[in-house]
Amino acid sequence: MQEKIGEHLTWHWPALGAVFGTFHSDTIVTTWIVMAAALLFFWWIGSTYRSTRVSKKQTVIEGVINYVADLATGVLGEEGEPFVPFFIALFLFIFILNQFGFLPLKVFGLPFGGSPTADLNTTAAYALMVFVLIQAAGFRKKGAKYPLHVFKPFAALAPINILEEFARPLTLAARLFFNIFVGELLFIIIASIITAKVMIGPVNLSLAVTVIPFFIQFFNFFVGTVQAFLFTLLAIVYLSLAVAEEH
Repeated sequence: MQEKIGEHLTWHWPALGAVFGTFHSDTIVTTWIVMAAALLFFWWIGSTYRSTRVSKKQTVIEGVINYVADLATGVLGEEGEPFVPFFIALFLFIFILNQFGFLPLKVFGLPFGGSPTADLNTTAAYALMVFVLIQAAGFRKKGAKYPLHVFKPFAALAPINILEEFARPLTLAARLFFNIFVGELLFIIIASIITAKVMIGPVNLSLAVTVIPFFIQFFNFFVGTVQAFLFTLLAIVYLSLAVAEEH
């Protein structure tokens, strides 16, 4: 099967196309599938609490949830408690989206598959969501004077501070996208070498690299986990800067 890098199946909706353009149908459908799978998985985890027996899966999930919760409250203080469910959901969902690329669904010709976070539209949407949350929290905490923070510590730094404010969601989106996209790109390159039956003299290069995809998948799992953590951590830090008390 030949897969074109960066190419997506699209939906064309005339009513919305004038504003939003075309929609990446494979990314949208894959995200819906991940959402459904995540809901079923956590419903299954929740159902195990009917028993008094503590299972390993409960321990792992509770460990992740407590870690993110402690991270949020540790940075934000008591004011961070209302945001804890959001950051837990953000980390877990981005983590699952990153790892969904493990399943080679597109290889079987299915119109969905891959990691939705390897599509810039997905990472930009999450970065924009975090940006809106931060601005809303800043206005709620400081009122109409919140935008004045761009003039601190000196008014002359306002252009740089404004640029930094809008650069944060851009870097959040770009960092997550490129790390996941490059991981999938490496997998596609190695798969292409394997199927191309490349010979270098007496050496069958295609046969020699057949083991590499397994290492790439482990590497992608590690990168996907780290990037989900970094995205959540930076979101918490940016929120803390917006709601911090002025001294």
